[in-house]
Amino acid sequence: MANYLVVLFKDKKKKRIINKFITPSKAKDFFNKKMKESSDVIFDVKYESGKEVDYEMGIIHMSSKQEVPIYLTDDLGRNLRVKLDEPGMTLILISPYKKEEKVFDIQTKKKIEVQRLIKTYLKGEGVKMISMLNNKVIIQDEEKVFLFTLKNESEASRFIDCLSNYFWKIKRGDCLFVKDFSKPQKKYLYQLLENKGFDKSILYRRFTSLPHQE
Repeated sequence: MANYLVVLFKDKKKKRIINKFITPSKAKDFFNKKMKESSDVIFDVKYESGKEVDYEMGIIHMSSKQEVPIYLTDDLGRNLRVKLDEPGMTLILISPYKKEEKVFDIQTKKKIEVQRLIKTYLKGEGVKMISMLNNKVIIQDEEKVFLFTLKNESEASRFIDCLSNYFWKIKRGDCLFVKDFSKPQKKYLYQLLENKGFDKSILYRRFTSLPHQE
């Protein structure tokens, strides 16, 4: 019988069971693997359906006996004891979890992972410029221009920050990151994107509701 559950939490509530194990050692090995994957995420989920969200991953023991209390530190620095509402379950371990966010690739009209975006659109020699316009991210590689949509302007800004930090971490210096433009520069960008065939009505939007994917 599987007595140990690795569970994904969303906003302090149990969202779904990721895996089940008979022994605590197997559960912890799997948990540690997921935490390693989480630490490698470049751009994680912060918004869903227009609201901020918070993800965590934990291990639950199918037992009503709480041997060691579990505490989490909130945004105010307070230590809060974590309990489960369901009877017969004991939380034995929990940590913040970075769920990978995707961006909407206007070229393919599909969501794309950040690593795939890097391999597809930021490959090769030469300096590439990554900039934002409203809730869009623009990649310019010489004459080639690619466009991506995020949920809102702050997400576009955060995406550029996350990508810039990642490139600094891996010591990659072939990309120029720009978040602020003057009015003439923005006007030039709008014209450039329209000339490349991008829909003007899309360019001026500042937020969007993208299809939700688990």
